[in-house]
Order: sequence, then C-alpha cells, then structure tokens
Amino acid sequence: MVSYRFPLYFCLMIGTIALVGCGGGSNAVPLPSFDPEGAAEKAMELHDADGDGFLAGSELDNVPGLKAAMRSLDADGDGKINAEDIANRIRAWETQEIGLMSISCELILDGRPLSDATVTFEPEAFLGDSIKAAVGQTGMAGSFRPKIPKSERPSPDSPPGIQAGFYRIKVSKQQGGKEMIPARYNTETTLGQQVSKDDFAVVNKKLIYRLKSK
Repeated sequence: MVSYRFPLYFCLMIGTIALVGCGGGSNAVPLPSFDPEGAAEKAMELHDADGDGFLAGSELDNVPGLKAAMRSLDADGDGKINAEDIANRIRAWETQEIGLMSISCELILDGRPLSDATVTFEPEAFLGDSIKAAVGQTGMAGSFRPKIPKSERPSPDSPPGIQAGFYRIKVSKQQGGKEMIPARYNTETTLGQQVSKDDFAVVNKKLIYRLKSK
C-alpha cells in the first residue's frame, strides 16, 4: 500500500474546481492512502462475473463509478477494461498530489432543478476505507458541492471537499416519509462519477446529473 502525506496547504481555483494539496499555509491535507494493485484486483474479484479478466457490458453497469470513467480508463476504445487499466488510473491520482477537491454539481429532475435532495458520493467498495463518502444538499437551483462530513475528514483541520476516486452517486428526497426518487438513482443507482482533476466532466464543468422520474 502506498501512502503519501503533504504537510502544507493551497487552494487553486480553476473555474468551479478547487484543488487542495501542497503549498503555503498551515492546514495539513493528506493524500488518501492508495493501493492501486490491491484495489484493481478487488474490483475484478467483485465485478468480473464471467472471469475473463475484463469488465464490460452488464459488468460495468454494476459499478457506475468505473463506467462513468471509461473515457479515462478505456484507452483503446474497445468498451472493456482490465485490472491494469484501473491500477494505472489510480496511480494517476497519486501523481496529481491533491488531497481534496471542491467540485460544483447540478441535479436536474424531469428538466427542472431538483431542490432539497440529499446527494451522496459513495466510493466504490474496491477502493477500501481511505476514500470517504461525501454528501451534498441541493439548493433551489439544484446545485450542490459534495463534502466529506467533518467527523470523517482526513484531518481535523481539513477544509471541506471530496477525495479523488470512483464514486457511485445516490440521490434521495423524502416527502411524507416516502422516497420521491426512483431506485435507479439511489438503492440501485446507475449514476457514477470519477473525481479527478483531469476527468473530462470535471475539467469541462459538466457535472450535471439529469434524472427522470419515469
């Protein structure tokens, strides 16, 4: 397992993206402890249903965090990935030396902003325990910023944000004790996102999730 720590802090704004890593300041923002090979092997163990050494088709449907990152993972464009593809992507996060990111997202339901919804970015299980879930609450315009809860942040004085990783996204809105959002966006979610400063959607500020009630 590879573990890095960066004792200094900086915040560099790029559009709606704030990157927190090494630089001048007093707050410590540690980089997550990544295990590229171990995580990749675990991903294959959990999701390679036919045992052919690749994830493709319906196998990727079960791991939305990876499916959402195919632009970064599938270099040859054949629609499938293997353990080395996953490990290489995780190594790329390490080289970025970013402890936390602040990303701005939008949630749209049936063409309209979805307000008062709780959005959870849940790390794919194969990443292990060092990547923490982040939660956001949508405002009137459907916008939100996912943040690791204070009690789970990498260090007590860490600023708000989300770690690099593959995430499945779960959306919930309760009214009168009833869930208003279809299961395909929460308990059986098909929504995913790679959080990385070089991810296509992050770089191009396309973090807009369009949901349909039917």
